Amino acid sequence: MAFPSAPSALWSVSLLTVLFAAAVHSNIIYEDDPLQPVTSDETVSVGGTVTLTCRVPESDNSSLQWSNTAQQTLYFGEKRALRDNRIQLHRSTSTELSITIADVQLSDEGEYTCSIFTMPVRTARATVTVLGVPGKPQILGFENAVPEGGKVTLTCTSTGSKPPARLRWYRGDQELDGKNVVAPVPDDPTYNVSSELTLEVSRSDDNALITCAVDHPSLAPGDKRSEHALRVLYSPNVQIYPESDLPREGEKFNLKCSGDANPEPNSYIWEKKDGDLPPLAKADGAFLRFEMLNKSDNGVYLCHADNGIGSSQGDYTLVVHDPTAMSTSSGVDHAVVGGVVAVIVFILLCLLIVLGRYLIRHKGTYLTHEAKGSDDAPDADTAIINAEGGHSGAEDKKEYFI
Repeated sequence: MAFPSAPSALWSVSLLTVLFAAAVHSNIIYEDDPLQPVTSDETVSVGGTVTLTCRVPESDNSSLQWSNTAQQTLYFGEKRALRDNRIQLHRSTSTELSITIADVQLSDEGEYTCSIFTMPVRTARATVTVLGVPGKPQILGFENAVPEGGKVTLTCTSTGSKPPARLRWYRGDQELDGKNVVAPVPDDPTYNVSSELTLEVSRSDDNALITCAVDHPSLAPGDKRSEHALRVLYSPNVQIYPESDLPREGEKFNLKCSGDANPEPNSYIWEKKDGDLPPLAKADGAFLRFEMLNKSDNGVYLCHADNGIGSSQGDYTLVVHDPTAMSTSSGVDHAVVGGVVAVIVFILLCLLIVLGRYLIRHKGTYLTHEAKGSDDAPDADTAIINAEGGHSGAEDKKEYFI
């Protein structure tokens, strides 16, 4: 039989493809067969690289072959059969054929077949699952600030996920409940996901960080998230602070009206309770300035602050102190401190005197012991013999001559 002129490799691949197609339709699986190929399912994200490995327990020198989902031969042993540079040979031995597919796309998903061309042909299948990586979430609803006590509705969306992603909401580290909606993309295996969150805000929510994070098997936790700070409008909470804790008569003195508010107060009104402001007191926006304090300035001062959202007032009781009285009081305090110091010094001197007398009385006291019975001795030798303790063992050391 004559074959048309063509490269022998191409004829071989064509023949193997025919044989392989027949084997696939037969769907023959041999358990406990040393020549039965073994594969495993793989999961890969779009743009990633997957490795397909086919092994047989024993070899009879038959070649292994990988085919794609369209039953096109990819590799026959070490020979490339499909011109796709993304597909490369990883390892080829008598018992193993491994290939890699780089830059995986959603269209690469499906069943891949490994075959060994024995009689009959044996096959094994590996399912490649391709994950569609979701896009970075986008949040809408932060365009305008929200008045205190009002509600804000935020919407987070993410596209291109497969399987559908899950969107999670957080305020700081606290997870919030949002409603997820999944919509399949027409003529595409991916999904668009959206989530809606409604919050009733208070002034404590101003600048609170709201986060929308994507939860998907193709991503590590926190890989894709978007976050925005809430802006809450609220009325002032007014407090008045003095420039000095001890206002003295005849000195300058300032009061400051401060209100925690968003936005900052744009209107301040100063007044004195039960009377008019003193002639030497000047209202200067958030400040009330006293050029020279007087006892007549004593009283309760009020500050009204308004920021357009609301208004509030604070009060401060001013008590002007007499500088002379302050000096007298200071002098009394110094006198008390001086008296305490004098008493301590006196006690220390008394202790030193007593200690000195004690040391002088006991200085140079020595005990001398003279030998008793030595005064009446006619000479020194006799005195030593008669002395007590001179030779305590003299009697014990007698010598006897026989």
